[in-house]
Amino acid sequence: MFQNVKSKIIHALEFAPIWVALSIGQYIPFRLRGKIFSVLGGLIVMHLPEARKRVYNGLYIVFPNLTKERVISITKEVGRNTARTLSEILINDDYKKRTGLISASGNGFEVLCDAKAQGCGAIIVSAHFGQWEAIRHHLALNNMEAGAVYRKNNNPWYEKRFLRSIKQGGLPIVARGNHGNIAMVRHLKKGGFFALLVDQKYSSGEDLDFLGHDAKTTTAPAEMALRYNLPLVPVFAIRQPDGQNIKLEYETPIDHTDAITMTNQINERIGARIKQNPEQWYWLHNRWGHS
Repeated sequence: MFQNVKSKIIHALEFAPIWVALSIGQYIPFRLRGKIFSVLGGLIVMHLPEARKRVYNGLYIVFPNLTKERVISITKEVGRNTARTLSEILINDDYKKRTGLISASGNGFEVLCDAKAQGCGAIIVSAHFGQWEAIRHHLALNNMEAGAVYRKNNNPWYEKRFLRSIKQGGLPIVARGNHGNIAMVRHLKKGGFFALLVDQKYSSGEDLDFLGHDAKTTTAPAEMALRYNLPLVPVFAIRQPDGQNIKLEYETPIDHTDAITMTNQINERIGARIKQNPEQWYWLHNRWGHS
C-alpha cells in the first residue's frame, strides 16, 4: 500500500512540470509557443548530463569526424526541435488546425490515394524526425486517416495526456504488443492505414545496418506488407528553417522482395534523411544500445 501511494506521488511530481508548461502553453499563441518551447528544449538537453551524453554518443558513433563545435550545435538543435515537436503533439487539438503549414510532394502520395480508392490498406513508415505527427494530420485531411502504434508510458499522468493527444491525429491508436498487433492487422485487412515509426531499438528485432552500425530493427512492417500485399510507403516530415512550416516527402514505395531486404531499404531511407538534417532526428533514443 505504502509503495503504491509513494509511486503515485512520484509520478505526479514527475508530470507536474509538464502539466504546468502545457497548461500555460495552451493559452500562448501558436507561433510564440513554438519558439518558447524550442528555446527551453535547447537549454534542457544541453544542461541535463544524461540527455546531452545520449546525443553526443549517437553523433560520435555515426559521424566520428564531427568537430566538437558541430556536435554541440546539433545537440542544441535536437533539443529545440524535440521540445517544439512535443509541444505540438501534446497540444495536438490545436496543431491539427495548422494544416496550412504543411505542404507535400512525392509519388508515394499518389500510391496511397490509389490504395484508398481501391479499398486497400497501406503501411506508412517514418521516423522520429522533424514533425512526424504532421504526416497523420495530412493523411487525415486527405481522407486517408491513419492509425498509429505507441509505447505505453510508465507514468499514468503522462500516459493519459499523450494518448488523448495522439488520438487527434487519427484512429485507431494501439499499444505496442500482441493485442496491438492483432488490432493493427485487422484494421489493415479491412482497408485501413497505419503509420509506423520504425527507428527505435527493438530488442527482438534483427541486427541490421542503421547509419553504418548494426542496430536491432523490427521487420514487422515489411512482413505485413508482404503477407497482405500492401504498399509500404516511407514518408518524412522535414521542418523548414522558420521552425513552423513542414514539408512532407512521400517517397517511392519500397519494392516487395523479402522482409530483410525491404527493412534494409527502409533503414537506408531513414538514414539518408538523418544525414541531410541530423538536427531533426531524435538522437535521445538509445538506438545502438550505447549508455
